Amino acid sequence: MSWGALGRFLLMAVGLALGGLLLRLLGAAPGTEWVDLYIRDQGILGESLYLIIGAAALAAGVPRQAVAFLGGYAFGTVMGVGLALLAQILGCAMAFFWAGAVGRGWAERRLAGRFGPQLRPIVALLRDNPFGATLALRLLPVGNNLALNLLAGMSAIPAAAFLGASLLGYVPQTVIFALLGKGVRVDGVWQLALSGVLLAASIGLGVWLMRRHRAGRAVGGQASFKGP
Repeated sequence: MSWGALGRFLLMAVGLALGGLLLRLLGAAPGTEWVDLYIRDQGILGESLYLIIGAAALAAGVPRQAVAFLGGYAFGTVMGVGLALLAQILGCAMAFFWAGAVGRGWAERRLAGRFGPQLRPIVALLRDNPFGATLALRLLPVGNNLALNLLAGMSAIPAAAFLGASLLGYVPQTVIFALLGKGVRVDGVWQLALSGVLLAASIGLGVWLMRRHRAGRAVGGQASFKGP
């Protein structure tokens, strides 16, 4: 990774922490009103409602970071991370299996048609190393969670590898945004600062894994064309 790219990542992390601090100082955070009414301090009912709504929202395309943020806001860092991860993997599985059941034929036609040049590289990465490629993609803060779930489901990659790597890859950003949620609700400047540091580390690890995976594929591809 270049120094310029690292600098941009760190700037993003600092901006994220400062944005969370500003929200806390203003006393407002998006989506927290309904959490205050129906989720927080409601015991098992609130936790169950959070899981059901969170999983359904994620399966429909709501950003996973928002669900983690609200989990941290409602339940604190530790329980918020645990419940957010459970909601995220449930939503991921719902979209993955739905796409595999109804969209595989559509995907094959698009891969063979005009959308092929855009989709084929990602599908090739996933099929070549489902766990490693999925983990790298999940660690990066770019891309669309729902789009990856649907593409993976339509690409017929092993469910266990995809879901396992997704769960592991969800952890850093889930912790980050749960810390942000907790920091907005209470006087938690250190949570906001720590979330920025963790974001930078997560991005760096994701970029390293992706570059390592692509380098391995390139070496393997060259080796496969060598004669005896």
